[in-house]
Amino acid sequence: MIRCIKYLSLLLIALAATFRLEGQQTSDFAPIDRLITEAIAAKKFPGAVVIIGHHGRIVFHKAYGNRSLLPQPEATSENTVFDVASLTKVLATAPAVMQLYQQGRLQLNDPVAKYLPEFSANGKEDITIRQLLTHYSGLPPDLSLEDPWLGKDEGLRRAFASTPVTAPGVQFRYSDINFIVLGALVEKISGITLDEYETRFIAGPLGLKSTRFLPPESWHDRIAPTQYDHGVMLRGLVHDPTARRMGGVAGHAGLFSTAGDVAVYAQNLLDRLAGRASRFPLNRLVLEKMTIPEQPATGTALRALGWDIDSPFSSNRGELFPVGSFGHTGFTGTSVWIDPADDAYVVMMANAVYPNGPTGITAVRAAVANAAAIALGVHDDNGKLIANLTGYNESISGMRRLQDRNGSVLTGIDVLEADHFAELSKLAAQHAGALRIALLTNQTGLDAQGRRTIDVLAKNAEAAVPGLQLKLLFSPEHGIDGALDKTDIANSTDASTGLPVVSLYSSKVDNRHPPLETLRDFDAVLIDLQDVGVRFYTYEAEVRYFLEAAGKSGTAIVILDRPNPLGGSFVQGPLSDAGAESYVNVAPVPVRHGLTLGELAGYLNGEYQLHAPLTVIAMQGWQRGDWFDATGLTWTNPSPNLRSLQEAILYPAIGLIETSNVSVGRGTDTPFEYVGAPWIDGRALARALNARFLPGIRFVPVNFTPQAPYPYANQLCHGIELIVTGRNVLDTPELGLEIASELHKLYPDQYQLDKIETLLANRGVLSDLAADRDPQRIEEDWQSPLRSYVEKRKQYLIY
Repeated sequence: MIRCIKYLSLLLIALAATFRLEGQQTSDFAPIDRLITEAIAAKKFPGAVVIIGHHGRIVFHKAYGNRSLLPQPEATSENTVFDVASLTKVLATAPAVMQLYQQGRLQLNDPVAKYLPEFSANGKEDITIRQLLTHYSGLPPDLSLEDPWLGKDEGLRRAFASTPVTAPGVQFRYSDINFIVLGALVEKISGITLDEYETRFIAGPLGLKSTRFLPPESWHDRIAPTQYDHGVMLRGLVHDPTARRMGGVAGHAGLFSTAGDVAVYAQNLLDRLAGRASRFPLNRLVLEKMTIPEQPATGTALRALGWDIDSPFSSNRGELFPVGSFGHTGFTGTSVWIDPADDAYVVMMANAVYPNGPTGITAVRAAVANAAAIALGVHDDNGKLIANLTGYNESISGMRRLQDRNGSVLTGIDVLEADHFAELSKLAAQHAGALRIALLTNQTGLDAQGRRTIDVLAKNAEAAVPGLQLKLLFSPEHGIDGALDKTDIANSTDASTGLPVVSLYSSKVDNRHPPLETLRDFDAVLIDLQDVGVRFYTYEAEVRYFLEAAGKSGTAIVILDRPNPLGGSFVQGPLSDAGAESYVNVAPVPVRHGLTLGELAGYLNGEYQLHAPLTVIAMQGWQRGDWFDATGLTWTNPSPNLRSLQEAILYPAIGLIETSNVSVGRGTDTPFEYVGAPWIDGRALARALNARFLPGIRFVPVNFTPQAPYPYANQLCHGIELIVTGRNVLDTPELGLEIASELHKLYPDQYQLDKIETLLANRGVLSDLAADRDPQRIEEDWQSPLRSYVEKRKQYLIY
């Protein structure tokens, strides 16, 4: 009698769900009927339940086929309980971890071993909670089932003893071990079992009556069976063999639920994100963090904290829900996809492994998602979700949103010419028609026709702007022709124009600053230099020195802007220490600051209140995602040892460590593509670095002999050649630290790690390297100041 009353209650719930379909146009969802019916006929699965929610109400809710076929058919009903398999990860374990995060009982970047010391075995001491949640831990997919182990304690012992396949943070590998460990973490911190935690703190607040681990016998008849195991049909016993051996409760699998309960979960999640009344057991800020990309910035598989966004496993997104929505699948045939932009969700529950293993539900899930998107009228989100696909920084934005293209960029000097020197005419008018100017430039100051900016100003500009006179040239490191690579460069005279050239490159630091008394003789200084977008490139410090002097003299500074050859979407590397500014440390900014020289000048002028009268002649046609080869411009070596875009790409990595006792290929035909020394075993170094599986880079052993006057001149060096395989996923500053770290480990008595401080300019990072901390962990530590910098720099972006 009691069972009959329960079934009657469930029937009323199902009827209520049907009545909630107010305003539904069933014809819109007819393709879903066809897809599911055809899949059942093709024996993809015996039955299914599909629920679609939109704008706070259920717009489609239907059960199909049979949940069981033997010993007699049982129709699938809307109250059918499914083994949700890996949906356990997002319905139970991940929200439990995020609740503990919300309570301040853990931090995402904490090493797991901080709470579970036994997990540190076999080199896992640096794996973080974030890396487990995003499947970037490097752990293998699952525990071995080859020997007959049994018990929760034994399962955890094996998980804690597992050995990483790759270094943490470098490669996406979906792993049940990640969530087995997270389940143990929840139990350790909360002091209760995972199943009790789920019941009390997730299912309870949400009012989920048919969601739990270890379903009771009273649920048996409405549970969808999964698969025969040694002749026994699993019905109410978890399908996942690892979870089953662990007693049915594990962080990666073991939960049972109905489609209706999953829909309640999804709706409350959407309500919380939208700021509506909600019972979801996380606050809005934490939930937003949980559902945006949190994988490493170089990760190509986009993963939120538990949730899938865009990876090889996100088939249930289909092709129409926007990237940035999120969901998850379960091996048994369950899935959910949630789209905050359209305030919608799709729940599809099936027992697709019944009765003898999976028969192929992946394509059906995708087709159902597409049909639902069409029926709901899903629209482009105008970048609202995609704008969040930046992970720790903007590298993912640059990779995914801005494609390589064939651009046609006008640099600052080209724009100045095209406007008939209008900006200079304005300045002349401010100075009673007489404009005395100086120019800081070198061999990179060329217009689109290949004419030197020096000649354009000395001839064309003087002719176009009455009263304008170019009186003096300044040259930075490497001289006016960019051909010198020595400590002191003398003043000279430009052969073409006869103008005096004041060299600002001297071993005397004071001589690297423009003389204040000289600047007072000029109304404006124009700057036309090709920067390389790296903090320790000296042209950037020279620009700062001019801004500082101009702030005192009142001289106008006009930047003729040029592209950042490494693009403007990538912001990478540690910020340098405040107070450590130098000729090779322009300011506390990241190694790759993601700014053009004009934007950097604006940043320096504003952030450090230099008060220089600054004008930037902006480029036309440049986009933030443009690498130099997308601009249509001709490459001119910005300095003698940066001879190609390939070398510029590697410069933030190899330049970062070149002040240590290694050769970085200077004195060869491929500077910044080699690292070596006579005492290095190139094969061993290449093998160690390749074992790190760093995204976008490979290492090949190489022998080379540098020429004078560079380190190890005329000595045979052994080392590595760097092969860039994916510049959009390569974190070059972190790569530099990886190389330094391996050299320190392999050659502790020979490699002089401390000498990289000159360009690294971050004592905390150097100390971590000296202590043999994993570079991936070190990188995570600098993400918070990096995010602060990214936010601060927004106001200075021109493009």
